[in-house]
Amino acid sequence: MSFTLTPSYDDHPRLATLVPRLRDYLDGELAEYEQRLGLGPETRYTREQLEPVWRRSRELGFYGIHLPPALGGQGLSYTELAVLKEEVGASGRILAHSVLGDMGGPLRVGSIFGVATDHQLEKYLMPVLRGERACCFSLTEEDAGSDVRRMRTIATPDGDGWRLTGRKVFSSAGPFADFSVLVARMAPAGDTDPEVYSAFLVDLDSPGCTVVDGDLPMSGQHVESDIILDDCYVGPEQLLGSVGDGLRIGLGRVTVNRLLHCPTVLGSARRALHLTVDFAKTRHVQGAPLAALQSIQHKIADMATDYYAARSMTYDALAALEAGTPPRVEAFMCKLFVAEHAFRIADEAVQIHGKAGMVRGAEVEWLFRRLRMFRVLTGSSEIQKNGIAKQLLAQPARGKEAA
Repeated sequence: MSFTLTPSYDDHPRLATLVPRLRDYLDGELAEYEQRLGLGPETRYTREQLEPVWRRSRELGFYGIHLPPALGGQGLSYTELAVLKEEVGASGRILAHSVLGDMGGPLRVGSIFGVATDHQLEKYLMPVLRGERACCFSLTEEDAGSDVRRMRTIATPDGDGWRLTGRKVFSSAGPFADFSVLVARMAPAGDTDPEVYSAFLVDLDSPGCTVVDGDLPMSGQHVESDIILDDCYVGPEQLLGSVGDGLRIGLGRVTVNRLLHCPTVLGSARRALHLTVDFAKTRHVQGAPLAALQSIQHKIADMATDYYAARSMTYDALAALEAGTPPRVEAFMCKLFVAEHAFRIADEAVQIHGKAGMVRGAEVEWLFRRLRMFRVLTGSSEIQKNGIAKQLLAQPARGKEAA
């Protein structure tokens, strides 16, 4: 495929149909809906404003499209889903995160269908697929980010169930969610008991559970909450999997999730590049377009090359995943490279826009802040480097292998 900022997929019949339809919705109906509401990147919007997007996206077949046909989806491959996530990121839409179900929808719960009971499917998961309920995921705590074993939220036995006490932070979609997939440490019976973690489906309107505004991230988006648990009871029917499965459920699909964050970020980087190319063509300096300056041409060339390299390695890793070879070290590499180079693209976008790029509320200024966050979110760049080095250093030395 020739390089372009609006890729086509003529060699892929399904994507050749889906991508234009998705672009039409994002740039047309959804854009008009956001304009009517007067939404901006830092607007505090409501559940009532999101629900029409969930329902309409489901009517169009995008909400949960990655799921198997038995669950109402089209059974997309990882690569196909990545392409759609990139288009969502490249659209510049404020509510784009609700089109495929990232914001509390099917993309949030898809990984737990394999461990859910019939009761949990009926009460929690299927309503999410229908756009009737929403969920958040609660793992992170103030002192337990990458080091999840510092978790202090405790589940204490109470009859057949448990009492939860603790505080979760950065629960994405928390302001709009009905329930949380929440991981807690089981209270030990004695000092020598091993640490055990379990996952629960916690109704956010339960007694002892309070949802409050968390710290406002630098993106300015009001999509995170803290979940405060004060002797909140959960019954045995709310336990996901078995006792002790919490970290497996919470972190089990980390390779896949790490990779699937990258296309959305690539889309945002593509948006920044697209805006910059348009600006350079139309902004005049001393009687000529900004794009006539070789220094600007070189910056744009570097931005495009960074985007192409990051995109190529991401889709190569996704192809390995499709082939049944989990790209563990490659997933670390993709997250690292995409995060660092997407931010570099955003940084150059602001530089080229000059004063126009430094104005609070300008789209490239917001993209700059948003992409800066990805160097920390879902594992910082330093964590990715640790993972890369650990896996490489664990491989046998060539001399010993030959021996």
